[in-house]
Amino acid sequence: MQQTDDMEVPLLNDSNSNRQKSLAQERDGFSHQLKDSEGSMESPNLEFEYGDTDGFTAELSELYSYTEEPEFSLNRDYFEEDFKNHVKGRRWMELSLEEQRAYVMRLLDALEVTDRDKRLKVARAILYLAQGVFDECDTETDVLYWSRHNVFLLYDMGIFTALLELLSMEIDNNQACSTAVRKPAISLADSTELRVLLSIMYLMVETIRVEMEGDSPERKAAREAFKTELGSPLYNGEPFALLLFTMVTKFCSMNAPHFPMKKVLLLLWKTILFTLGGFEELQEMKVRMREQFNLPPLPEDSIKVVRNMRAASPPASAMELIEQQQQQKRGRRSRRPLVKQDSLDTYNERDPFKNDDARDEEDDPEDVDSGIEGEVDPLDRDVIIQPPPPPPPLRPPTERVSFPKGLPWAPKVREKDIEHFLETSRNKFIGFTLGNDTDTLVGLPRPIHESVKTLKQHKYVSIAEVQIKREEELQQCPMTMGEEEVEESPAEILYLGMLPSLSQYVIALLKLLLAAAPTSKAKTDSINILADVLPEEMPITVLQSMKLGIDVNRHKEIIVKAISALLLLLLKHFKLNHIYQFDYVAQHLVFANCIPLILKFFNQNIMSYISAKNSICTLDFPHCVVHEMPELTAESLEAGDSNQFCWRNLFSCINLLRILNKITKWKHSRTMMLVVFKSAPILKRALKVKQAMMQLYVLKLLKIQTKYLGRQWRKSNMKTMSAIYQKVRHRLNDDWAYGNDIDARPWDFQAEECALRESIEKFNTRRYDKNQNNEFTPVDNCLQSVLGQRVDLPEDFHYSYEMWLEREVFAQPIQWEGLLQAQ
Repeated sequence: MQQTDDMEVPLLNDSNSNRQKSLAQERDGFSHQLKDSEGSMESPNLEFEYGDTDGFTAELSELYSYTEEPEFSLNRDYFEEDFKNHVKGRRWMELSLEEQRAYVMRLLDALEVTDRDKRLKVARAILYLAQGVFDECDTETDVLYWSRHNVFLLYDMGIFTALLELLSMEIDNNQACSTAVRKPAISLADSTELRVLLSIMYLMVETIRVEMEGDSPERKAAREAFKTELGSPLYNGEPFALLLFTMVTKFCSMNAPHFPMKKVLLLLWKTILFTLGGFEELQEMKVRMREQFNLPPLPEDSIKVVRNMRAASPPASAMELIEQQQQQKRGRRSRRPLVKQDSLDTYNERDPFKNDDARDEEDDPEDVDSGIEGEVDPLDRDVIIQPPPPPPPLRPPTERVSFPKGLPWAPKVREKDIEHFLETSRNKFIGFTLGNDTDTLVGLPRPIHESVKTLKQHKYVSIAEVQIKREEELQQCPMTMGEEEVEESPAEILYLGMLPSLSQYVIALLKLLLAAAPTSKAKTDSINILADVLPEEMPITVLQSMKLGIDVNRHKEIIVKAISALLLLLLKHFKLNHIYQFDYVAQHLVFANCIPLILKFFNQNIMSYISAKNSICTLDFPHCVVHEMPELTAESLEAGDSNQFCWRNLFSCINLLRILNKITKWKHSRTMMLVVFKSAPILKRALKVKQAMMQLYVLKLLKIQTKYLGRQWRKSNMKTMSAIYQKVRHRLNDDWAYGNDIDARPWDFQAEECALRESIEKFNTRRYDKNQNNEFTPVDNCLQSVLGQRVDLPEDFHYSYEMWLEREVFAQPIQWEGLLQAQ
C-alpha cells in the first residue's frame, strides 16, 4: 500500500495520466519541462567554474559581431595586395623575423599618411596580422599561434602607440560625430575606422595579458612593460582606461552615437583587468596588505571555498506545492524519504527540532516563493521504492570535491560586536558600562567569560577598519601625523584620473547596462547600443532575420558581461586600495539607482536567460576563418550550441549579485532599499539556478534583510533560512534570523548616507585637493626671512619701479588705528 501511495505522488507538474512514466523518460523530458516551469526540481547541476574571463578563444570570438563576418576576407585582401607588392612570391610565415620586422615598420610608416582611405587599408592589413594570417593556416591552433607571434611583434615595433594617436583623432573627429547625430539610422558602416582600431588594440591587450606556459623571457618582459605602460599616466597625462571612459560618456551623452560600444567596453574591461589584476591577484594583494598592517592572516581562501561548494536543489514551483498540499489533504501522506545528497540539507542532518507537522506551514501555497525546495524530489521516491539502473553521472565522481562536515566558512566577529555584547552584559549583571573596554570582566558570570573568549578567538579586523581608523587620526591630528605617503599603485592612479568625472562614468555605465538588460523595453529616447551590429541593408529573408536576432541578443549579453565584470573589478580594487575610494564609487552607484536596476535585471525567467542559445558556433572566430562555412538553416540556428548553459550569462548574473552584495553590506539604508523594492521573491527565484556560487550570493542578500521582512516571512521560508545557516558565513552574535538586532529598529537612513558622504568628501579633499586653503599651513612671521625671500619680477619692472612705488605705497594711506584695533 505504501508503494502505491508513493507512486501516486505527481511528478514535476505532469498530469495524472503521465504519472507512471519511467525515470528515464522523465530525465529525457527535462528540457521541455524547463521551458514550461521555471520551478523544475530536477534542474541539473551546472558545471560552471567562475573566473576572471571565459576561455581565450571564447573571449576573442565575442569581439566580433556576426554581421562583421565579411570583413575578415576584406582584411586579408588588403594585406595580400600590399604584401605581394613588397615581398614577391613568398608568404608571411616564410619570412625571417628581421624581414617581418622590416615589413611591420613599413606598415607603421604608412599609417601616418593623411589620406583617410589609405590609412584604413593599412590598419586593416595590421588587423589581419593580429588575427593570425588565417589564410595561411590550416587549423584554429595555427591561427592562435601566429596571432600571438604577430601581436608581440606589433607591440615591439610600437604599433600600439601609433594606434592610440589615430584613436584620439577619431574620437575628436567632430565631422563624423555631427554626421552620425543627423543620420536617422546608424549602421555598421558608420564606425568602420573605430572598429578596426579597437579590434587591433583589443587583440593586443587580450593576447599579451594571457600568460602561456611556453612564453619566452622576452615575452614575459614585454607583458610587464605593456602592463606598466597601460596603467601609467603616459597618454596625455592619464591612463589608457580614462580615454575609453571618455568614449563611453561621449556616447551616452548622444554626442557620438556611432561609437562601437561593445568593443569599447570589452577593451576597457580587459585593460582594467590587465593593469589592476584579476580575482586571484586581488587575493594575493589582500594577503600582502594584511601583513603590512600587522593583521592576522585570512582564515581561508574565499576563492577555493566557493569553488568547493555544492549547489542546493532549486525551489519548488507553486504548482508543485499546491499538488503536494492536495495529496496531503486526501490523507495520502507519504513517509519521509531519504534526502538527496545535494539538497539544501547539505550534510544530511535532520533538524531534531522540526516535526512532520511543521512542514505544512513551510510549504504554504499562498506564498508563491515560500520554501527553497519541496518535500523532496519525487524522482527520489521512485528510486527508494524501485531502484532503476543508475543514470550516467553528470560528471566523473572523481571531480566531486569531498565537502567536510561542518561550516564552509570560519565564523567572524567584529570589535564592535564584542563591545556591544559586553555593554549589554554589564548593564544586565552590574548595572553600569565601561565604554569600549573589552578586557575587564570583573563581576560578570563564568558563562559570559567563556562567551567573550570565544568571540575574541574569532575576532576579525578588516583592512577597511584599519584604513578608517588611520583616516580619522589624519583628520584629527594633521600637524602631528604629518603628510600621508600614498603608494602610486595602478588603482591609485586610475582613481585619481577618474575622480573629477566619476559620477558621469558611473551613470554612463548604468545607462548602457539598462539598455542591454533583457527586461528593458525599447524606448525612442533610450540610447542605441546596436550601432555596431546592424548591417547597412536590413535582412530580407527569414533566415537573415533569425541570424540578426541572435546577433543582437548576443551583442547585448556581451555588453552586460563586460559592464558587470568592469564594475565589480573597480569596486574590489578600490576597496583594497582605500575603503573611502570604494565607498565613493558605491555611493554613486546607489544614487544612480543601481540597486533597482539589478533587481529589474533579475526580475525575469532567470533559467531561460542562463540557458539562452544566442550563438552560432560555425560563425565564431577563429572557426569561421579556417573551416568552410556550412549552409545555415533555420533548424541549425534554433538548435544553438550543445552547452548546458551560457557561460557569459551565468558569469554576468554572479557579477551583478556580487556588486549588489558589495554596495549593501553593512549599509542599513541600502538594505532597506532591498526590502522596499521587494527583492526577496525576485532573489528567491534566482535560487532555481543550481550553481553554488550564485546561490551563495543570493542567500547573502536574503540574509541581510530577513530581520526586516517580519516573522511570518521567516516562518513561511524556513528552508531558505536553513540554507543561509549552511552556506553563508556566521557572525557569532548576529541576530539576523530573529529580528532582535539593534540595527533592525527604526533608523535614520538619510543621516547614515550623509555621514558617509561627509567622510568621503573629507578624505578626497585631504588627499587630492592640493589647492585647498589649509588653515594648518605654517605661516612665516619672521621679518628678515620674509624680506629676504627672492621674488621673481618681470624684466621691465625696473623701468616702471618709481611709478609703481608712488601708486601702490606712497599714495595709499595707512590706517594705523585700524591695525591697532585688529591686534
